Amino acid sequence: MESKEHIDRVLERIRKQAESCSGLQGFLVFHSFGGGTGSGFSALLMERLSVEYGKKSKLEFSVYPAPQVATAVVEPYNSILTTHTTLNHSDCSFMVDNEAIYDICRKSLDVEVAECSEPLPDDEEY
Repeated sequence: MESKEHIDRVLERIRKQAESCSGLQGFLVFHSFGGGTGSGFSALLMERLSVEYGKKSKLEFSVYPAPQVATAVVEPYNSILTTHTTLNHSDCSFMVDNEAIYDICRKSLDVEVAECSEPLPDDEEY
């Protein structure tokens, strides 16, 4: 499925959570600029949040790709496209370099391979 097929479901869940807040201040968006759902879907989400929630703050925490640890040849292109989109829809961006994160894992935390070990939650739970 493509991003556009998922966005309405995601926005509906965000809307339900926002309605349960007594004083919604904004959104924190964590994503990658390198590709997959991290770049394309997140850029679309930021755009739609801007439209639907106007003045609410949108802070993004982004992992920027590095050529030394790239997993796809298109990461630089995805990064450029995502950067262009999020420039117009983010109030503040905190960016970290992917290679620097790997270096911290290896040198400071003794973690040779950084990976996600928790399974993603089932769709039904949310």
